[in-house]
Amino acid sequence: MEHWEAAGRFVCFILISENAKLPEKKFHCCCSGNIYIYYNNNVKKISPSSLLKMLCLTSSPWSTSSIAEKQETSTSATMVLSFFFVALLTPCFSAPLPFLSKGSFLSTEDRSTVLISPSKSFSAGFYEVGNNAYTFSIWFTHSTNKTVSWTANRDRPINGHRSRLTFSSNGNMALIVLDGTVVWSTNTGSSKAVSARLLDTGNLVVEDIKGKIVWQSFDFPTDTLLPSQPLTKNTKLISALSKYMPYSGYFEFYFDDSNVLRMTYNGPEVSSVYWPNPDQDVWANGRNIYNSSRYAVLDDMGKFLASDEFSFTAVDAGSPSIKRRLTLDYDGNLRLYSLEETGLWSISWQAILDKCQIHGLCGKNGICVSYPRLQCSCPLGYEMSDPSNWSMGCKPWFNLSCDTKTEDMEFMSLPYTDFWGFDFSAAKLISFGECKKMCLSDCRCQGFSYQSGTGLCYGKTVLYNGRTTPLIHVYIKVPKSSANIKSAKPDVHGLICNSTKVVSVVGSSEMLGKTSESIIWVYIYSCLAAIFVVEALFIAIGWCLLNKKGDDELLLAQGYNVISSQFRRFSYTELKKATRNFKEELGQGGTGVVYKGSMENGILVAVKKLEEVIQGEEEFWGEVSIIGRIYHMNLVRTWGFCFEGSHKLLVCEYVHKGSLDKALFDENNTLLEWKERFKIAIGVARGLAYLHHECLEWVIHCDVKPENILLDSNHEPKIADFGLSKLLNRGGIESNLSRIRGTRGYIAPEWASSFPITGKIDVYSYGIVLLELISGTRISGLAMQELKQSETMATKRLCVVVKENLDRDGEAWIDEFVDSRLKGEFDSKEAMRMVKVAICCLEEERNRRPTMEVVVQMLLCHEKDLSSHITKSQEF
Repeated sequence: MEHWEAAGRFVCFILISENAKLPEKKFHCCCSGNIYIYYNNNVKKISPSSLLKMLCLTSSPWSTSSIAEKQETSTSATMVLSFFFVALLTPCFSAPLPFLSKGSFLSTEDRSTVLISPSKSFSAGFYEVGNNAYTFSIWFTHSTNKTVSWTANRDRPINGHRSRLTFSSNGNMALIVLDGTVVWSTNTGSSKAVSARLLDTGNLVVEDIKGKIVWQSFDFPTDTLLPSQPLTKNTKLISALSKYMPYSGYFEFYFDDSNVLRMTYNGPEVSSVYWPNPDQDVWANGRNIYNSSRYAVLDDMGKFLASDEFSFTAVDAGSPSIKRRLTLDYDGNLRLYSLEETGLWSISWQAILDKCQIHGLCGKNGICVSYPRLQCSCPLGYEMSDPSNWSMGCKPWFNLSCDTKTEDMEFMSLPYTDFWGFDFSAAKLISFGECKKMCLSDCRCQGFSYQSGTGLCYGKTVLYNGRTTPLIHVYIKVPKSSANIKSAKPDVHGLICNSTKVVSVVGSSEMLGKTSESIIWVYIYSCLAAIFVVEALFIAIGWCLLNKKGDDELLLAQGYNVISSQFRRFSYTELKKATRNFKEELGQGGTGVVYKGSMENGILVAVKKLEEVIQGEEEFWGEVSIIGRIYHMNLVRTWGFCFEGSHKLLVCEYVHKGSLDKALFDENNTLLEWKERFKIAIGVARGLAYLHHECLEWVIHCDVKPENILLDSNHEPKIADFGLSKLLNRGGIESNLSRIRGTRGYIAPEWASSFPITGKIDVYSYGIVLLELISGTRISGLAMQELKQSETMATKRLCVVVKENLDRDGEAWIDEFVDSRLKGEFDSKEAMRMVKVAICCLEEERNRRPTMEVVVQMLLCHEKDLSSHITKSQEF
């Protein structure tokens, strides 16, 4: 009885036997015009005319049946008629279907009927993508906007009038429109398939009578990969065309012929690889080509592993109950999303921080700008090809062809700009004049890029992937007759004296109106006058610059990655104004003072003034070299920097609730509830795990303490001051750090010895913080005060005391150890787990301490699994 449900009609059961019963489950009705008889445990289909004939025969006086049989049949006939008319008068109900079987279908005219997974996490049905346009899709049931994870017919939406998804009698599942055209099919007609159902993994499967999968949606991904869904040599993710257009777009995520995971822009005219970094070889990107499996998968815990040795972990990793999706978004970025209880999605990992590194975003001749917001712009003399679509790029106001004479052409300068790729020629150590001559003499050349100092010259056949850079200038070929096209010198983030048309890349089709010809001339003459003044100043100080390697040049040379990773360089005057002459102090540490500031756009920032730092420039560059590549929800974000002579400052995210020490130890502050403390413990562990294991370089904080843990408005912890920590090469096992950083009470024992410093010093400090979160007191200070011993011995003795009490009194002692201000309002199992984890972190022998990745797992695991994690942690 479970194999003949369908949508949009009436259900009618005909009872022939007194003992026959209607099925207990509620089923959807079958095809219109058919009636099903349930007789002796068999279901038979008859037409209305056959039913009428049968009823007439059974009630005829010429029937040879016995009187008893006639009475039974007459009674059954009465039941048949009654049920038949009741069914006709009763509208069909809609309910989720557990599966489809042969002969059943879903209809666009009853879109409320859907397939649903056993846990109701996923639904499959008709999804509206436009006016009377639908796709058959799978979506997350509990997401606010029914986020789609898979689509059957993404490039061929169907009409909403009498289109169906049918599961035919031969076992084939197909999308069929009104005229009978098959839009999409599983091609399982000869596979003996008997049913289709939606699994809790989000996988739509077609199965045979033995339950063997003969077709599955996991083999045909669209733009999303779900946990346990493999990416193989035969599959790829293809982005959507835009946020509101689900058709296949221009970005792809796949294994290439070298067995390496790549992201590629595959546009209408050109294609290019943009991830991993195309300027580096496979090994520099941390990949391995010596594998043939070409297999990658995201597991239920939030860990992604690939056969080319690429991997990453979600910031909320460790909980299999969180619904996740890895999506190649329409903007070309690969992001891992986690579904929150609110039904909204949060980003738990993304492949590319500087979105201008994604190719094709701004189209042909377009230039991508990262700061202050992601924007596209057209060079002077160009305009948007399509005001509603930046991927179409910019078109010139002028005509330039191979018939144009060399003497009629010149070059428009775009300082601090480059168009990546599509070089028809490359030359080294040549002069600017030779580079220019080479492009003028070749009809294919649309422009060239030139890097001063190195003499690198690249001729461009097309101008794609434009973006701002600190070291390269590009020169575009234009006709001399274009009187309104002149060179200009913009700032690092601007283009052509602010005369470019700038429109947001994402979600906006707004375009500035065309400026009148008279105003254009005003701008041009103003630009020329400004250039004359600036060039005069440059000549006046030219001799000084020739004899001095300026700080600005050094910054651009060493800070290229920083600028291209959404950093911004601020002037000292700008930060002085933002902080009102450094008036409001937020805090002071070993590396400098932090002030509150407000930028011109109203955004609050924390400005860190690096003062009295030994070997300050080394410290500064150490921070700058890593800061642009670090982004995590549990780490304070750094927005930019200032480097002017003796002034070295960092501009950071302002975190509203201040540091953990004030929230935890200051009696005047609102008491931290237990739920918030446990949340902070997990967040800090995740942040440190990211620094130790997920960064491109291994980052050790060296000074983990409550003062360096900030809390946002939701009490989400953010680790601060990690920029001055030391870096260790992944290739090396261990390294010595030359200068000790840290705070008394939180310093690991190996600081005082000659042992190399590893990430285990952060684990030790975290253990102290964990105990302080539980008890609400300064653990190190309490131990030293009561035991009158050295710092290391005091902590060691404290651990022994905690272990003894834990073993002897268990939960009773935990009640005494937890902050008394909570008045017993805490989870004793979580508290017990936190104490055990803290003791593991405070092992005197560093090799017995767990890694921060293991710490996260220990905090999130069930109590019965904790002991096995503790045993494993001591194997590291």
